[in-house]
Amino acid sequence: MKNDELISTGNESLDSLLSFLRRGDNVVWHTPSVEEYRKFVRSYVDEALIRGNEVHYIRFAEHDPLLEPGIEGVVLHELNASAGFESFSKLVHEHIQQAGERSYFVFDCLSSLLSHWATDSMIANLFMVTCPYLYKLKAMAYFAILKNHHSYSTINKIKNTTQLFLELYKSEDGCYVHPQKVYERSSPTMFLPHKLDSNGCFHPVANSIEATGLFYTLCSLSASEQKKLDAWDRMILQAKEVLASSDLEKQAEVFNTIAGFIIGRDERILQLAKKHFTLRDLISIKARMIGTGFIGGKAAGMLLARKILENSDDSRWGKLLEAHDSYYVGSDVFHTYIIHNGWWDLYIEHKTEKGYLEAGGKLEELMLKGKFPSEIIDQFREMLDYFGQYPIVVRSSSILEDGFGNAFAGKYESFFCSVQGAPEIRLDEFLRNLKRVYASAMCKDALEYRSSKGLAEIDEQMGILIQRVSGCFHNHYYYPHVAGVGLSYNTYVWHDDIDPDAGMLRLVAGLGTRAVNRVKDDYPRIVALNAPDMIPVNDMHDLKRFSQKQLDVLDTRVSGKNAISLYELYDEHFPFDLNKVANHDREAERMLVERGRKRKNIWILTFGRLLKQTDFTHEMKDLMNTIEAEYEYPVDIEFTVNFTEDDSYKINLVQCRPHQTNIISDTKDISAEELEKYSTIFKSKSNFMGGNVVMKIQQVVLVDPYEYSMLKEDEKYQLARAIREINQDIEETGRNTLLLGPGRWGTSTPSLGVPVNFSDINHMNAIGEIEFEEGGLMPELSFGSHFFQDLVESNIFFMALFPNSFECTFTDNTFDSFTDCFSEAVSGLNLAAKAVKVYRFDSSPLVIKSDIKSQDLLLLRRQDSSDVSLY
Repeated sequence: MKNDELISTGNESLDSLLSFLRRGDNVVWHTPSVEEYRKFVRSYVDEALIRGNEVHYIRFAEHDPLLEPGIEGVVLHELNASAGFESFSKLVHEHIQQAGERSYFVFDCLSSLLSHWATDSMIANLFMVTCPYLYKLKAMAYFAILKNHHSYSTINKIKNTTQLFLELYKSEDGCYVHPQKVYERSSPTMFLPHKLDSNGCFHPVANSIEATGLFYTLCSLSASEQKKLDAWDRMILQAKEVLASSDLEKQAEVFNTIAGFIIGRDERILQLAKKHFTLRDLISIKARMIGTGFIGGKAAGMLLARKILENSDDSRWGKLLEAHDSYYVGSDVFHTYIIHNGWWDLYIEHKTEKGYLEAGGKLEELMLKGKFPSEIIDQFREMLDYFGQYPIVVRSSSILEDGFGNAFAGKYESFFCSVQGAPEIRLDEFLRNLKRVYASAMCKDALEYRSSKGLAEIDEQMGILIQRVSGCFHNHYYYPHVAGVGLSYNTYVWHDDIDPDAGMLRLVAGLGTRAVNRVKDDYPRIVALNAPDMIPVNDMHDLKRFSQKQLDVLDTRVSGKNAISLYELYDEHFPFDLNKVANHDREAERMLVERGRKRKNIWILTFGRLLKQTDFTHEMKDLMNTIEAEYEYPVDIEFTVNFTEDDSYKINLVQCRPHQTNIISDTKDISAEELEKYSTIFKSKSNFMGGNVVMKIQQVVLVDPYEYSMLKEDEKYQLARAIREINQDIEETGRNTLLLGPGRWGTSTPSLGVPVNFSDINHMNAIGEIEFEEGGLMPELSFGSHFFQDLVESNIFFMALFPNSFECTFTDNTFDSFTDCFSEAVSGLNLAAKAVKVYRFDSSPLVIKSDIKSQDLLLLRRQDSSDVSLY
């Protein structure tokens, strides 16, 4: 061993005891007090300074400073631990990196972080990512944790990671140091307790008489029991004690502390929680938590909405609402999973601008393959034992999700666990789906959404909401009778008789997945709650065409949801009166008979009886208005409806979040007088979302329906690249753009429309979907879907154009008189040139004009335009 590799602690006797420190040593002092730790810190620092080394002091605790301010050679780094584990650990990492190799560090007592994070596991996680990095750089560091503050599990993780772990005892007889771990060093007495004498020398406790007396005095039974508890568990024990007392002031104090550690960081949600939850509620939530940390936005929103209804004066909700028995995987488990699998360096790389997407993509793949700590697996087993053979759904509930301003609608995943079988089969299915939800936090669409919202640098941890699926068994199928989405404020109305304040529903039979997603050849029932009879279609032909034909159900023989025809289900003795949700298609039944075929019941899912002959619409309107009044903000809910044997029904409220309402309504880019100088390019009736608009358009991007339908599937994906490139150009140039194309935008299925993600079209100002019946490409007015939520958040106007309708004048040659600028807009994608047209109107913009009252939609151009590039 070279002499320059032997580092002094500043105490010769301790150097002798430990055979000196070595480059890369992390020294953890398990101490009874910060004051005892401080004594050893000062001798270590003094020695380092004498040797001409700079010492970096990482300061974050409320306790008195370990080192006096202004010491020459000591660099102070003050960090804010309340910003959260991720931000804090990232800053620590950066300071270590800046200090460089062979540096010296002193850290405040790690136990102080409990006041910010409340959980042992994150302190262990911090050490497990910091210690190896220091060791890699051959840096020296002193740490401390307090006795009787941490669980055995936490202490063992720290002990297994560090190079030196030293127990420090203080008794009436003096001070003792007991090395528990000294990496790559040993001696006959090294791992015995050593007593510090008045001269600063250590002497081993070498006989059993003295050792027995020492440990009997220091380690009482109560202290030993206390050490088994996590700080989180001690906090809950204290809460239960306070709850049993009559000290309301103390109860409020403990409530505020626990709420800040469980509910989340959104101040508006926290204030609502403090108004409606009790300390008993928080203790109940903790009882159903796996791991520690926040339950996340989706879980908090669901619980809060239910509590608002429970606390209201309306007694209906107690009878109407189905109870829940959800579980929550705390957000800390997300970071623990990453650290346990050795991915933290990659995760830190992902938090940089350069590595944001690339490292995120790698993490997305890795998260599908990782393992969980055994103590977490044990808790998963207990949870699955509780649910038994009932299907459950594993839902994302990140700390940023479902808050005010950021819905994350459809950006993160949820997966059903439906397979019945042995415990290990159920566990395997659950773990696979849990990892898929974690991986979705790193998917490109989610990362780009966070970036677009300015959230790329903000801590984002994935909590998990685990819910029993609401529904009933029908042979091997399982599903709710009805499910849907509700909006307390109907941002986009399609008729002037609709009252936006009444709200709207998007109803489906079966699982609610068809209510939140746009599905091929299937349509939900759109309900304006003040006019439930009104539908956004023109006649019975359209009603059949734009109705739901398949149900999403769970099949207990296979994993995940499955689509099954309504006809297949009712042929198997439908488990409730189908008249409640469907009407007979008498015309189709009569045609069968006329053609000599056996008479058969044919149904159209209209939900007519539920909407017209029950109080359902009034109850849903009142339910959402009650929650909205407390939120002081429109809300967006997901729910199920299950019919009961007494011919009534139960509503299960499974999600609630603030509904983003960045409506375009009443914008005026140009005056009415100016509009008189404009002529019509095309007009349409109804079928638009966005309110009363007068909007300038500098660019029209048109995907020709016929040419698109002639492309091969791989060519359609290449065309999507052209749209993506144009979208990126719009971000740079700021051109107000109208995007028109066949079928549906925002689909991943080429047969439905151009296969783009929303992030590929999110800079458009207006989007139009064109009916092309010959190619089977149909628009969908997606009120309430995830795509709808994206449109609202991004202030994008939406229109659906039906050229075969006499009310729509859009045709194949509407833009033929204008000059195509595709080659200027897109390079290297000649394949798309025939199908994609780009028209620019920089000097004389077109105008989109819409009017809710008349339901007129117009695209206009100035009659005296002198912009030669248009023709």
